[in-house]
Formats: sequence, structure tokens, C-alpha cells
Amino acid sequence: MKEIIALLGKEFTLEWRNKYAFNGMILYLVSTVFICYLSFRIKSNSLTPPVWNTLFWIIILFTAINAISKSFAQEHKNRQPYYYSLANPEAIILSKLIYNFILMLILTFVGFGIYILFLENPVQDLPLYATSLALGALGFSGILTLVAGIASKAENTGSLMALLSFPIIIPMLLMLMRLSKNAMDGLAFFVSKDEIWTLVSIDTIVIALSFVLFPYLWKS
Repeated sequence: MKEIIALLGKEFTLEWRNKYAFNGMILYLVSTVFICYLSFRIKSNSLTPPVWNTLFWIIILFTAINAISKSFAQEHKNRQPYYYSLANPEAIILSKLIYNFILMLILTFVGFGIYILFLENPVQDLPLYATSLALGALGFSGILTLVAGIASKAENTGSLMALLSFPIIIPMLLMLMRLSKNAMDGLAFFVSKDEIWTLVSIDTIVIALSFVLFPYLWKS
């Protein structure tokens, strides 16, 4: 636990020193949403609730890829043996997962706030929609952290990360859009139980795989 806390402190310290990275993500969200606002304002009544929902999750997906792809890329290769002598690989991957989850949680809810500010709010059940946002942040952070760790061992990290994460993210993204669409329609909570349990299962499996597989990846 001490190792995880120390590594989390290191992650937040690096983020604080490089505030332009987080500010860049916020600027990316604002500019993307503003472009969508300008595009759909030209064609009135063209932004239906399904399109509104799909567009939001696409924006969050690309924000997650841009934000988490630097998880291991920013670590200098000569620094990794130093970490290897100080901390267990389990502590390293858990600290990365926790930090990226916090980062994605902030970006997702900030992005949602910016999105409804420009493109109104058709969501009828905000608590259920917030549940989908939290599950999406957890899923994206878990999948992309593991893939970023694998891609960091090879060249052309960005392309490899997109290629490896695509087959895993698409099913989860479809489930997130279905759950959030239920929230937009104001359906009863029990109607979305299957989607919630499926997303929880996917998130749990991804985190467990990260915990089991990362020590072997770290030693390579």
C-alpha cells in the first residue's frame, strides 16, 4: 500500500509539473464540442437523442486514448529498471490504473458538463447516466492502461495502442451507449440491470488481467 501511495504521489506530481497536458485535454474537449455545436446548429433539429449520445461517447473515447496513451510513454526507458528495483510490478500497475481512472473520471464529467452546455441536455435520468459515465471511465482507463503498457514495449506506440484496444473497446462502447440511451429515455433502473452487470464484469476482468499479466510484461 505504501508503494501504491508513493507511486500515485509521483503521478500527480508529474501531472502538476506538466499542467499543459491536462489543460490540453480540456481544450480538446471544448474545441471538439464547439465544432459539433457549430455543425449541428447549421442544420436545425438534426441532432436527435441517439446521435447526441453516440457523438458524446465518441468524443470521450478519443479523449481517453489521447490522455492515457502517455501513461508509459512519458517514462524514460532508463527509469524503468530503477522502478523495478524499488517497487513491485503489481503496485506499479495498480497506481497507474487508479491514477488513470481518476483522470478519466474528471475528464468524462467535465466533458459531459461542456457537452450539455453547448448541445442542451436531453437526459431524463441523470443518476443512471452518471453511472454509465463512471463505468465508462473505469473501463476506458483499465483497457487503455493495459494496452499502453504493452505498446510501450514496441515502437510506434500510438498506432499499436489503437490497434490493440479497438477489439476490446468496441463491445464495451456499444454497451455504454445502450445503457446511456436507457437513461436518456428515462427507463426504469431494473431495465438496465443487464447492461450494468455486463459493464461491471468487463471492467473487473480487464483490471484482473492487468494485475496478472503486467508483472510478466514488466520483466520483459
